[in-house]
Amino acid sequence: MSTESPLVVLPGEAIDPSLIPTHKKKPLRLGPGLRHIPPSEIVPTVAGQLVVDHRKTSMWIEYNGGRYIPSQGDLIIGQIARSATDFYYVSLSPYTPNATLPHLAFESATKKTRPQLASGDLVYARVSLANRHMDPELECVNSSTGKSDGLGPLKDGMVFDVSLGFARRLLMAKSREEGKVEVLEALGEEGLAFETAVGRNGKVWVGSESVKAVVVVGRALRETDERGLGVEAQRKLVKKLVREMR
Repeated sequence: MSTESPLVVLPGEAIDPSLIPTHKKKPLRLGPGLRHIPPSEIVPTVAGQLVVDHRKTSMWIEYNGGRYIPSQGDLIIGQIARSATDFYYVSLSPYTPNATLPHLAFESATKKTRPQLASGDLVYARVSLANRHMDPELECVNSSTGKSDGLGPLKDGMVFDVSLGFARRLLMAKSREEGKVEVLEALGEEGLAFETAVGRNGKVWVGSESVKAVVVVGRALRETDERGLGVEAQRKLVKKLVREMR
């Protein structure tokens, strides 16, 4: 990933136009922590490190602290709070307003076939609408293809809390090369069978037929995040945890 040197910015601070990536064909993509003020001003909404990816013509603010601020396109893990007539209210974090998830925003959903979700159930969803003046809206289906793309209810398993910055690193297309996160690959190489879903709101769901495997994966993620472990330290941690499990 091509980035500028680390630059810490504050909410409302003007960003130098020379730092904004441009491309003749690709539009600029703003990620979490940035807001566009017409016609051309871009300002941070949180304090953190400005990250610029010229290859993808995108930029965002990397931050660990504070509450999660929904951004359109984010993948999240939410918990059903309650159901209304046409949608569910979904909790994203303790300090974020509930999002809405339409009952029919699932693959092939009709009034008769839609998932029947109860309070406390978990869903893996995408933020389809996010702005300052409305509660966030979610979807569990790709609006272009009608397919779920892996989104939908999460059954069984456990959810582990991680920092917002670590969640973003896990979600990178090349998390090993760009995010310097190798812990999940290392666990798989040790023979653990599990699946994960990562939410940009700082939550990771881990599922497996083995409860021990779920606990080990969750512990490895938490320790990697909290201790700021590098790649080699992650591999050593994984070997230690797997040895203890067996």
